[in-house]
Amino acid sequence: MSGPPVDEARLRRLLGGADLAWLVERARRRLERGQPLTGAVSLATPTPAERAAAGRLLGRTPGAGRALTLRLDAVDAVLVRSGISPAGLEAAVTVLTGRVVPFDEVRRSEEQAWREAYAPLALLAEDLPEHTPWVVRVRDDGLVRRLARTPAAARLLLEQTVRVLRELPVEPARSLSVFAADILGSAHALDDGTPVATLVLSGARALTGHSEGAGAAWRRAAWASAGLLRDDVSSTVLTLNLRGTPALDWMADVGEPCVLTLRQLAHRPPRTAPPVVHICENPAVLSAAADNHGPDARPLICVQGQPSAAALALLARLHELGAAFRYHGDFDWGGLRIATTLSGHVPWRPWRYTADAYREAVAAAGPDLRPLEGKPALSPWDPDLARALAEHAVRVEEEAVLDVLLTDLAG
Repeated sequence: MSGPPVDEARLRRLLGGADLAWLVERARRRLERGQPLTGAVSLATPTPAERAAAGRLLGRTPGAGRALTLRLDAVDAVLVRSGISPAGLEAAVTVLTGRVVPFDEVRRSEEQAWREAYAPLALLAEDLPEHTPWVVRVRDDGLVRRLARTPAAARLLLEQTVRVLRELPVEPARSLSVFAADILGSAHALDDGTPVATLVLSGARALTGHSEGAGAAWRRAAWASAGLLRDDVSSTVLTLNLRGTPALDWMADVGEPCVLTLRQLAHRPPRTAPPVVHICENPAVLSAAADNHGPDARPLICVQGQPSAAALALLARLHELGAAFRYHGDFDWGGLRIATTLSGHVPWRPWRYTADAYREAVAAAGPDLRPLEGKPALSPWDPDLARALAEHAVRVEEEAVLDVLLTDLAG
């Protein structure tokens, strides 16, 4: 604001003390809102010192009511008349508190900063159009703002995220921590819970089509779908009579179970696949098949509960090579959930895993079956199966139908 200079020393003595800070703050707030410095402002419970300061400012004792009320017009007049601030209260507030930026201007500036923060996403979509649907969604869903809070932090977060996404999927697969060190300069940059890991995993899932989920096993599988191995040796899958690598061929020749790690599957996946692969839930089935049929047993994979990242990687590889899958699991709610999860990754047909097969197993087992417990689940491949479980309310584990399964596994 131009005009005669403010006498800052006198201004600070008159209006710059702590006892009139409330008045200056109210005046500044009005300026930020674009409101005129006219009308009254009040302080609900003033101290004696605040009343005395107001009296010195106006040259008279303020009213004796409970609240302390001052008219901004009167304060402006005092400042102009005294020559302390010839341009009035607005100039005085600026000297005391700094340049006043109207809220509308602040809002426009902040929105512009957010638009600029998203620039790395626009470049990613332009260079790699396959990311466009994810870019559009992440711009609209507020995830970046929740993770970063400020435009400056968002810009850095998105630059790091885009740097990673440009490298995906990784082929051949690599350790997640080594990859993070190479791309982002820290082996822990993509650890669980970091904003960049959250955003990158969202983009990676969109790129690979990995299903939604939660939990450590799901995150491990989601990273693996993009070629990043968070833990490449502890995630395993149990197999029998698969071939396609020297190790698998050797084990199949003697008909012994083979444990494959995620690392092995990433670096040396099977080169061939049989036409049909059976899948079971429990290791007892695979062990019995090895004992009874040895090298003549049909190819079998055991997921051992919810499928691990290694199991999903193996199944995806065999599916790419043209294998068809036949699945059997425990007849209980957990078994149905495992089967449903699996169907989100590879197609399969039921292997004696239908309502009819369940009813036959219940009839054959007699009264010794354990009661069905837990939260009910669906069976999309055979809706009648879930209804049958609810009707009979007993669980049938794979071990109870082992003889029938072994008959199917005879080569």
